[in-house]
Amino acid sequence: MIFLKDVTKTYEINKTNTITAIQNINLHIKEGELVVLKGVSGSGKSTILSLIAGLSKPTTGEVIVDNQRVSKLPDEFASCYRQNTIGFIFQRYNLIPTLSVADNIIVPIIPLNPDKKEVKLKIDRVLGEFDILDKKNSTVRNLSGGEQQRVAISRALINNPKIIIADEPTANLDEELSKNFIEILKKLKGKNKTIIVATHDPLFFELDIVDRIIEIKDGKII
Repeated sequence: MIFLKDVTKTYEINKTNTITAIQNINLHIKEGELVVLKGVSGSGKSTILSLIAGLSKPTTGEVIVDNQRVSKLPDEFASCYRQNTIGFIFQRYNLIPTLSVADNIIVPIIPLNPDKKEVKLKIDRVLGEFDILDKKNSTVRNLSGGEQQRVAISRALINNPKIIIADEPTANLDEELSKNFIEILKKLKGKNKTIIVATHDPLFFELDIVDRIIEIKDGKII
C-alpha cells in the first residue's frame, strides 16, 4: 500500500546550511493497517506524513502509494492524488468558523465540480455516520469542541479516501474528547481504512487497534 524507500528529506536554510528532517527512511505500511508514528516534536513524523500525502517531495529516495510513485508526480497530479486518496485530520481542525458545517465539509470536493445531489448525499452520509446530521446547517463557531472534531473528521472522509492521515490529532483535546477520537478510529479501522497517526500522546501506545508503533528520533526510525 505505502512504501518509503531510502527516503531522505533536507531543507535548505541558506546557501551553506541545510537541515535534514528525515534520513534513509525505509517503511512499508499495508492496506488496512493502523500505524502510529511515535516521537517528540521535530523528530520527523510530520515530514513523513507530508511525503506520503504528496505535499512535499523527498530529496532522495522514492515514495510509492497504491502503486503510484507519489514522489514523481507533478504538482497538478499530486493535487488530484490527494483529493482521491488522502483524508486529513488536523491538530487544530482547520475549519472555517463563519461557515456552516455543510460548507466546511464540501471544501475538499469543490475542485471536482460534483453534482449537487451527489454532494448532498455525501454530506448526509458522513454527518449521519458521526451523529451530527442535525448540525448540518449550524455555523461551526457555535459548535462544541467534540462536534467540531466530528465535522473535521467528516470532511476528511467526504471523498471516501483509502488513507487517513492524522497529525497530532489529540494535542488540543481533553481526555474525554481524546477517547471519543479513539472510538472513531476504531470505526474507521473496521472499514479497512489505512490509518497513519503521528503523535507523542501515550494514549495511543497501548491500544489494541494499533497494528504497529514506529518510533522516530532525530529523523530516523529507531
